[in-house]
Amino acid sequence: MRELGIYVQVPFCQTKCTYCNFHTGVVASSRFAPYVEAVCQEIRKHRDLLRAAGIGEDLAEKAHSQEWLCHEGVVDTVYVGGGTPSLLDPAHLERILDTIRVSFGRRPASEGGRYKSTRADLMEVTLEADSETVEAEKAAAWVRAGINRVSIGLQSFADKELIAAGRLHRRADIYRAVPMLRAAGIRNVSFDLIAGLPHQTKESWRQSLDELAGLAPEHVSVYLLEIDEGSRLGKELLQGGGRYSAGAVPSEDEMAEFYEMAQKALEAAGYHHYEISNWAKPGFESRHNLKYWRREPYLGFGAGAHSFSGTERWANAHDAAAYVAAVQSGRLPVEQQEKLTADGALEEELFLGLRQLDGIDLARIEREYGVTLGARFERIASAGLVEREGSVVRLAPEKLSVSNEVFVELMR
Repeated sequence: MRELGIYVQVPFCQTKCTYCNFHTGVVASSRFAPYVEAVCQEIRKHRDLLRAAGIGEDLAEKAHSQEWLCHEGVVDTVYVGGGTPSLLDPAHLERILDTIRVSFGRRPASEGGRYKSTRADLMEVTLEADSETVEAEKAAAWVRAGINRVSIGLQSFADKELIAAGRLHRRADIYRAVPMLRAAGIRNVSFDLIAGLPHQTKESWRQSLDELAGLAPEHVSVYLLEIDEGSRLGKELLQGGGRYSAGAVPSEDEMAEFYEMAQKALEAAGYHHYEISNWAKPGFESRHNLKYWRREPYLGFGAGAHSFSGTERWANAHDAAAYVAAVQSGRLPVEQQEKLTADGALEEELFLGLRQLDGIDLARIEREYGVTLGARFERIASAGLVEREGSVVRLAPEKLSVSNEVFVELMR
């Protein structure tokens, strides 16, 4: 039986990063409590649908029928992301997590079919946090609520780059926050870095990598900046007239060099490269995110949250007000839904599988999907895009930073 992951989206921020294209917003804290109550109400509704075999009319409700019953009671990871969920009062986070435990606890009680819940049942509970929001008392409350992993979006150790990105924190905040998390009992900390920010140079990137290694997080994610034309930074770079011109960010060749620098620095610091953008100390791979890459089922709660049943995907309304209104009216707040075709599932299997450094088992995929892919992979292997060892296929190490180009070539 595969264990189920739960994602909770908190779409609130203190300010919007200049590169951000997510559906998040800056709102008054008075809106937090009604939103949290709506999330808890949505969780309970999904629990009831699961236990009632998903009686309902629309696709989203039917998706929670018999296929989901085998997953009830085996939730093992929770990821609270955003947005900036560390803005919430710890009591709000505790309420969400307790609702999940009561609704999806692991061990049946003897009476009434209810499920016992303990904080030890959830193997990994991640909270995304911005370093300027971390306080000693708050961190201790997170631990009491059951949070055992904190992912900090630090992005850079250079204040000039942080200002360009629209981040509120500064380098000093990072050095203040991490000891507080450690003192509170958080033994699993993840850092995000972004390569390609305005003002970033080879020297500043190396400095960020060195400082990161010095703080010794258990997990690291490195993302190459993608310029979205709808973001503030994208408009400035692509349209001109703002703070930055197109030449203000590193070139594609420089970005590839930054990625290679990260690979070498993190390997030297004892990190295992297990997914294109992710490194971990042994045993600290993100259990929750591995579910996404392995196409394992997960439920998403909150505005804009996505879910996957194994054969269907659906997403909630992105607008927080519309989401709350839908839940309060007793409806599932689903905005998009898709039943995967065999071709679509195969494409996901290849794309997500090749993101992992372990690669894919071509023989298994051909057997499960009834397809023959040998000629396609021989073609891209001869071009040096992938490596093959028996039935296992992996991206060539030098192609990890341009993986999207490999995927495009693969699907031709």
